[in-house]
Amino acid sequence: MGLTEASLSVSLLLAVIVNKGFPSPLVGKEAWDYVEVRDGAHMFYWLYYADSQSAGYRDLPLIMWLQGGPGGSGSGFGNFEEIGPLNSDLKPRNTSWVQAASVLFVDNPVGTGFSYTDRPDGYATNVAMVASDMLVLLKHFFTENAEFQSIPFYIFSESYGGKMAAAISLELIKAIAQGTLKCSFAGVALGDSWISPVDSVMTWGPYLYTTSLLDDYGLANVNNAAKEVKQAVDQQQFQKATELWSEAETVVDKNTNGVNFYNILTKEADDKLTSSAGVNFIALQARRHVRPLHRQSLSALMNGPIREKLGIIPQNVTWGGQANDVFSNMAGDFMRPVVDIVNKLLNAGVNVTVYNGQLDLIVDTMGQELWLKQLKWEGIPGFNKLRWTPLYDPISPGITGAFYKTYKNFAFYWILRAGHMIPSDQGPMALQMMKMITQQV
Repeated sequence: MGLTEASLSVSLLLAVIVNKGFPSPLVGKEAWDYVEVRDGAHMFYWLYYADSQSAGYRDLPLIMWLQGGPGGSGSGFGNFEEIGPLNSDLKPRNTSWVQAASVLFVDNPVGTGFSYTDRPDGYATNVAMVASDMLVLLKHFFTENAEFQSIPFYIFSESYGGKMAAAISLELIKAIAQGTLKCSFAGVALGDSWISPVDSVMTWGPYLYTTSLLDDYGLANVNNAAKEVKQAVDQQQFQKATELWSEAETVVDKNTNGVNFYNILTKEADDKLTSSAGVNFIALQARRHVRPLHRQSLSALMNGPIREKLGIIPQNVTWGGQANDVFSNMAGDFMRPVVDIVNKLLNAGVNVTVYNGQLDLIVDTMGQELWLKQLKWEGIPGFNKLRWTPLYDPISPGITGAFYKTYKNFAFYWILRAGHMIPSDQGPMALQMMKMITQQV
């Protein structure tokens, strides 16, 4: 069910009536819809057309944003906490990406955010299935919104969203080559992404030790727990590796007095899980890594005024209500690496960017650099020989905000003073990086 201009105006007027904090002039042109990607599996998307004073949306790129988890909602967290036009208080965001691109938020895998499945067997269980579902949605989107077929299309992602983005990108270029999907795919950006889980886990100890968050005893404990994870991955026992990963996080938690996995310099939320006794690892990890993306205030916003504004959410669907099931069904695939997919993308000539926050623990930069330097791409020796270039903070002249390297169709950005959610921590720097990746500066 596509939304016409008239229905968009009615929806925006409804937003004013429903919630005086959500006046339509602050939002600009939008569209949203459901796509049935499999029988009984319904995926939700929300599009913001670029709202720039200097260019029309047809002259600016289209960005699809994929959240992590798996089970974290892009229409909620990515939208209202990171890059959408309004923040979670429904006030304008100065660093919104919508000022430089049209932004498409998709709640995926099925069961995430406002997406839902009618049946217990409707969830995705691996990234191949996630990619297949997304291709159905993208075919629908570019068919129904043909004006976007010629606009440069980028996929930006965060955390587990990066793992999904890599797999989706590979299937996307195949579909374009086969002529089954028409769009101008311009590149993929992998932010703090779960590309090689074992490299992240194996560097937790050294990273925490060098930042004075572990002593010698703690370093030994964390390293021992990480080695057990690696052994399971090496033996292709991925379900077991996910369980051991959960245990390794508990070891980190105990030895650091509760370090925040998303930003080592930031206090954990007050509702942080303080005990894992009697809690199975799926429930524990869902509470650690999905619940922060669905905190109570955001859930109230999404299930209240936003739900009413959208007007198409089924009565029996709660925003985020199936998130734990999403995580649970993906657990057997969670620790499986996708470095080989990144290799294939680079070798196919796809523009690939990796970016990472300096203060991120869960996907620390040390771990990203490990798998990156071992890529089987012909350009990696040349990339590794380059010195990085500093970028100054857009709002603090003379202060270094990031470093970057770019070689052929690959780039890497080191974002300083940022954790796992870079746009939340360093919004101006994230916006500048996005413009550089999409060739606007």
